[in-house]
Amino acid sequence: MMRGWLLIILVIFFVHLQYQLWWGKDGRADSEKLQLLIQRQQQENTRLQQRNDSLVAEIIDLKNGHEALEERARVDFGMIQPGEKFYQFVE
Repeated sequence: MMRGWLLIILVIFFVHLQYQLWWGKDGRADSEKLQLLIQRQQQENTRLQQRNDSLVAEIIDLKNGHEALEERARVDFGMIQPGEKFYQFVE
């Protein structure tokens, strides 16, 4: 009789542990969700790092080279140099 109760208690304990492992707090499901969130955040960090690198390169170009500054003035502000003619085509 004692063995029967011990076996029932052990089975219940085992089932409880399996439930906690697969579906409980900090179990397998939560771990997979966290891994997905980490992967998404790493992708976002990579994208932002590339953007930052691009901005740093643009800043360096603007500080060191007149060509980049001139291009920026022409494209963004429509500026022209003395003696040049500005043509705008409208569709």
